[in-house]
Amino acid sequence: MELNNEDDGRATPRTVLGRRLRRLREAADLSQRALADKVGYPHTYLSRVERGEQLPSQALAEDLDTHFATDGLFTELLSMAQDASIPDYGRAIVEREGTAARIQVFGSSLVPGLLQTEDYARALFRASLCGESEQGVEERVATRMRRQQVLTREDAPLYWAILDEAALKRPIGGPEGMCRQIRHTLAVARSPHVVVQVLPFSQAEHPMLGGSLSLLTLRNGATIGYVESFFSGEQVEAPGKILELTHMFDLARAKALPESETLDLLRSYLREYEDEDDS
Repeated sequence: MELNNEDDGRATPRTVLGRRLRRLREAADLSQRALADKVGYPHTYLSRVERGEQLPSQALAEDLDTHFATDGLFTELLSMAQDASIPDYGRAIVEREGTAARIQVFGSSLVPGLLQTEDYARALFRASLCGESEQGVEERVATRMRRQQVLTREDAPLYWAILDEAALKRPIGGPEGMCRQIRHTLAVARSPHVVVQVLPFSQAEHPMLGGSLSLLTLRNGATIGYVESFFSGEQVEAPGKILELTHMFDLARAKALPESETLDLLRSYLREYEDEDDS
């Protein structure tokens, strides 16, 4: 069974999930309404999932696994379907996040994905994905939120994020949304395996203006890089290039504020957005 692109007529994780749901429901001699009553979701929702028009939520996938005793089948297919929605140029690096011992990221104008709130991610997707349906936006938000589980698992990697101050200045999702985003960043930064720094405007030029960089150190010691710009990205594994990217990240880190000053700056921006939200 091949799990490939949805537009070529072959099976995909999304369509396989819908087919397995339909077959299990029919094998149990249940109508969609009857199953909906048992698992506590609208039958129209289940219908869309069966037809491959909508992915189930994490909660629904787990409830289906419990109801049909399918040992994680639906949650695994959901994860595969969510990963398939990630652009090809970014999928490889996202798949490596789960096996990384250390993740280092730099964002020149946005809060990095693993730190984003749902509201922040939703506002970004709505603005950047012209023509995307609201359902499609929500699926992408759910995918991004699932990726963040890597930071809360028992063997979480060291996560080191450097944000350009521009990411704090641009009010993605409005003042209220930025309040939630900054509070969330402050909360995540309390974790012993998380370091957040801000590269302030006062440092002027730096080596990564206009782009973003991720460096993943795997448990075998190898490092892979990912450089992303406007709707494009490049995975890097060549040792010479990795050395160059690591040097760029180190330069940005040297220019960034220490952790304590970073937290103070985050709180300062939070107060500004709170004042705007109250006005």
